Amino acid sequence: MTGPIYAIGDIHGQRTMLEDVLARIDRDGGPDAQVVFLGDLTDRGPDSRGVIETILAGRAAGRNWTVIKGNHDRMFTRFMADPMLVETRLPVGMDWLHHRLGGDTTLASYGVHLNEKSRYHAVQDEARAAVPQAHIDFLDGLPLTHRAGSVMFVHAGVLPGVPFKDQTEDDLIWIREPFLSDTRDHGALIVHGHTALEAPAHHGNRVNLDSGAGYGRALTAAVFEDGGVFALTPGGRKPLAP
Repeated sequence: MTGPIYAIGDIHGQRTMLEDVLARIDRDGGPDAQVVFLGDLTDRGPDSRGVIETILAGRAAGRNWTVIKGNHDRMFTRFMADPMLVETRLPVGMDWLHHRLGGDTTLASYGVHLNEKSRYHAVQDEARAAVPQAHIDFLDGLPLTHRAGSVMFVHAGVLPGVPFKDQTEDDLIWIREPFLSDTRDHGALIVHGHTALEAPAHHGNRVNLDSGAGYGRALTAAVFEDGGVFALTPGGRKPLAP
C-alpha cells in the first residue's frame, strides 16, 4: 500500500453525512486522497439518488474513488431488471420494497412513491421512467472487492477458509456468520461494512466500518496507513485498535 487509503462505511442514502465525511477526508488527505466506498450507497436514508450523484460527480472530476458493490445496491438493480426476482438470503416474504430494507425510500428519492395498492410491475415501470439508466449501469458494474497491499476491502466479508479468487458474490455482499465469529488470519486485513454496529470496530483480522448511518447513526470514515488504522472523526484521526 502506497500512502494512506480512506474507507467509508455503508452510506444508505445519507447524502448530508457523506458530504461531511468527504470534507473530513479532504482536510486530512487532500483532494487526491484514495477513497474506497464499502457499498450500500442506497436504501433507508432520504437521498439515495443524491448519494449516487455525488459519487458520480466526484469520479467524473477525476477523484481517486473506488466503489464496491453492496447487497442493497444489487437489490436495487435487480428490482429494476425483474421485480419478482427473489434474493435467497432475505427472510421468506421480505423483498427490497419492504420498509425494513428501504427500497421504498430509494424510489422516493427519484420521485416514485408507494402505497398499499402499489403493484410490483407498475412500480417498476414508474421507476424505469424516473431512475437514470446511468445510475443503474454504475451500480451494476461495481466491483466486489478491492485489494491494497495487506488490506482487502469488501462489503460484507469473506467465507473463511476459501481463497479470495473462489469467493462467491453472494458471500461477499451478504455474509455474516461464520465470518463475524471467525478469528483466523484471512490472508489480508478484511475491511467491511454490512453488519451495523454502534461504532466502528477493529477485531484484529477484520475492521467493521458500518456504524449504522442507515438507522440515523454516524457515517464512519477510516484511514489505513503504515499498518495503522484510524477512525477519521470531526476532530481528526483517532487510533482504532483491536
